[in-house]
Amino acid sequence: QVRLVESGGGLVQAGGSLRVSCAASGRFFSGYVMGWFRQAPGKEREFVAAISSSGRSTRYADSVQGRFTISRDNAKNTVSLQMNSLEPEDTAVYYCAARGLSMAVDVSSYNYWGQGTQVTVSS
Repeated sequence: QVRLVESGGGLVQAGGSLRVSCAASGRFFSGYVMGWFRQAPGKEREFVAAISSSGRSTRYADSVQGRFTISRDNAKNTVSLQMNSLEPEDTAVYYCAARGLSMAVDVSSYNYWGQGTQVTVSS
């Protein structure tokens, strides 16, 4: 069992940067693939980024490639998402999620979810 708590959301102007983090409690954090997803009002939850259990492999949605960076610290049981060059279209609730085995991009593949943190980008 893994409990996930996000932090670091807020309001930022377009072109700015923001870092959201996720703290995990429970055993075997280093064995989980970690992902970030987001959900804008009236839209379905969508994949943003994922990182392998070791941290050596990452994957990004096309919409954030080159602007966002996912990282993890297995010693501190944390995963972060550095978001640069933010656009109003990035406005959403950002969720941290965990799953075992290999990386995946679909929501249904992730077993554990945080409560989300709001990111708002003003134009």
